[in-house]
Amino acid sequence: MFGIVRPCRHRLPEALRAEWTAHLCGLCLALRDGHGQLARIVTNYDGLLVSVLTDAQAGTAASRRRTAGPCPLRGMRTASVARGEGARLAASVSLVLASAKIRDHITDGDGALRRRPLAAAARRTAAGWDRAGARTGGALGFDTALLVDAVERQTDVERAAGPGTPLATVTEPTATATAAAFAHTAALAGRPGNAAPLAEAGRLFGQLAHLLDAVEDRAADAAEGAWNPLTATDTTPAEARKVCDEAARGIRRALRAVDFADRGLAHALLAHEVPRAVDRAFGSAACAHSGGPATVADPHGDAGPPPQPYGQQQPGRPPYGQAPHNLNGPGNPFAGGHGGQGGDGDGGTGGPGGSGGRGPGRQRPPRGFWAGCAAFVGLCCTCQLCCASEYEGPWSRKKREGCLDCGDCCDCCDCCGNCNCDGCGCDCGCDC
Repeated sequence: MFGIVRPCRHRLPEALRAEWTAHLCGLCLALRDGHGQLARIVTNYDGLLVSVLTDAQAGTAASRRRTAGPCPLRGMRTASVARGEGARLAASVSLVLASAKIRDHITDGDGALRRRPLAAAARRTAAGWDRAGARTGGALGFDTALLVDAVERQTDVERAAGPGTPLATVTEPTATATAAAFAHTAALAGRPGNAAPLAEAGRLFGQLAHLLDAVEDRAADAAEGAWNPLTATDTTPAEARKVCDEAARGIRRALRAVDFADRGLAHALLAHEVPRAVDRAFGSAACAHSGGPATVADPHGDAGPPPQPYGQQQPGRPPYGQAPHNLNGPGNPFAGGHGGQGGDGDGGTGGPGGSGGRGPGRQRPPRGFWAGCAAFVGLCCTCQLCCASEYEGPWSRKKREGCLDCGDCCDCCDCCGNCNCDGCGCDCGCDC
């Protein structure tokens, strides 16, 4: 699920987190219901913004929600998910742009697509997604030819680009396509007056997404000899950062002119998460838990107590309230004896005789060793360990957080919940 807007669940208040999940699952199910199971692989974090903007203008009503069945990515739980025109438009846009991405990879001869049989199969898939996206878009009054034309012009734009070419010229096709999608949400919501500011927000978001993708891929493109807009135009990282920051500020200005029925989630994603995406791409994001640059999460962190709110850690203690890690001491979850933890980090291995570090006084876990192993295999096969926001420990049955849910952000600042901006985009005292 690719995209630049990837909010950490600790930053979003519970209500907004539930709404965000509803739109993500709604996009996935709209792709499945309208275009088959294979189409679900184009589910992406940025595509759901189209669904979010539609609901933000029209207002969230019960008719736009439905209860979906259990899903492995939700820890086999049911959920209320978005449905309706916004989710279908997001599915149409995602299909067409994913099709263009496939054709771009084929043209560049990336990876396995250098092989003709695989390239031919990928072309057939891309053509099918083009037709499917056009059907869905047409039913909603959206002409996907705008997207296809913009994507096809990208190749010509890249060929003409060289040192000194403005970045706005290189990113224009992507910006045009995104502007059209954002603007059409105003028509779906019955608020035509919002079309112009939403088109401007979409144009800037498309430009920003294109540039951040180029920033993240620059080293890999240089190693493979692939085309990169920053390298081709001799744009320095400082210059690219300036353009990205200006685009993020422009998105916020455009949002202020939009008449929303409920701007909360749209504001959180576009006004708060977009600047964080810029920080993340340029390596300047900071983790509030550690008080320094963002780093890879501690692989043993889920064995300890939950994170404490930022700013409330005790002096002299690590940010998670854990004792300093000692490979030979009791803090090591893999150490035997002396109170070391075993199994899935839930206070014991569950093995026969209580061996493997189950200290005196510790209770045996609810599941035995083999039953826990079976549960662990099930969690892996259903992707719950990496994708679910919460899952049940295979041995202990304690609630655990999915290991990839927070990414590298972990600010836990809940900015919109603690400042006076009330989701309006105004200048306030918090970092927004």
